[in-house]
Amino acid sequence: MVKNKLWLLYALVTTLFWGVWGAFTEISAKAGFPGTLIYVVWAFTMIIPALVGLKIINWKLEKDVKSILLGSVIGLLGAGGQLALFTGAIVNGPAYLIFPIISLSPVITILVSLLILKERASKIGWIGIGLALFAIPWLSYQDPSGTSYGYLWLLFALVVFVAWGMQAFFMKLANNTMKAESIFFYMTLTGLLLAPIAWFMTDFSQPINWGFKGPYLAFGIQLLNSIGALTIVYAFRYGKAIVVSPLTNAVAPIITILLSLMIYAVIPHAIVLIGMVLAVISIFLLAKE
Repeated sequence: MVKNKLWLLYALVTTLFWGVWGAFTEISAKAGFPGTLIYVVWAFTMIIPALVGLKIINWKLEKDVKSILLGSVIGLLGAGGQLALFTGAIVNGPAYLIFPIISLSPVITILVSLLILKERASKIGWIGIGLALFAIPWLSYQDPSGTSYGYLWLLFALVVFVAWGMQAFFMKLANNTMKAESIFFYMTLTGLLLAPIAWFMTDFSQPINWGFKGPYLAFGIQLLNSIGALTIVYAFRYGKAIVVSPLTNAVAPIITILLSLMIYAVIPHAIVLIGMVLAVISIFLLAKE
C-alpha cells in the first residue's frame, strides 16, 4: 500500500519545490541576470541531485545503448524546452498567452500514454485528470497588457509545449527498463551540453549583475527546480503518466501564487482563484487513484 502511494509522495515533493521555485525564479532576472545565464546556472545545479542519485545506486550507471538513447531524449526535450522558453518565447511574446499554452503539455503526455503505453485510470482518476487539465490554463491566466505581438513567440511556445509533453511520456517509458537515477544522470548531461549555446547567446555588452542576486541567488533558486526534476522521475517510476503529469502541472502554480501573494502582495485574478479551487479538488481525486 505504501509503495503504491510513493508516486504521490514524490509528485507532491515536485510540486512543492517547483511551486517555490516559480515564486522566486524571476528575482535574479529582475536584478539584472539574463535568462540565458540563468539556464547555465540551472544546468549546473542539476549536478547535485544527479550525484545523490548515482550514490543511491552505488554509481552503477546503466550504459547500454537503449538507456543512453532514452535518457538523452528525455534530457534534450527538457533542456531544449527550457532553452526555447527563456531565449525564444519570453523575449518575443506575451506571458499571459505563452504559459497557458505550455502548461497544457500534459495533454500530449496523456494522449501518447493512452495510445502507446495503454495506461488506464478509474472514473475518479479521470475526473481528477480532467479537473487538473481544466485548472491549468486558469491558473496561468494573466491580464492582457494590450501590447501588439508577432507570431514568433507562438512557434517557440508550441515547441516547449510539445517538448515537455513528450518528455513526460519518455520519462515514464524509460522507467520501465532503466533506473530513475540513470534517467536523471542523462538529463543532467544533456542539460550541460546545451549550456554553451545559452552562454554564447548571452549579450555580454549589456550590464550583468554578478553579485549575490545574480548567479549565487539564481543557483539556490534553480536548485529547487533540479531537485523537483529528480523527484518527478521517481513519481513516474511508481505512478501513471496520465495522473502524475496533470497533477504536478496543476498544483505547483497554486504554491507559486500563494507565495507571490504573501511576498509581493499580489492579489490573484478571479479566474486564477477558480483554477486554484479546481486544482485542489483534483489533488484529492488523483490521490485516490
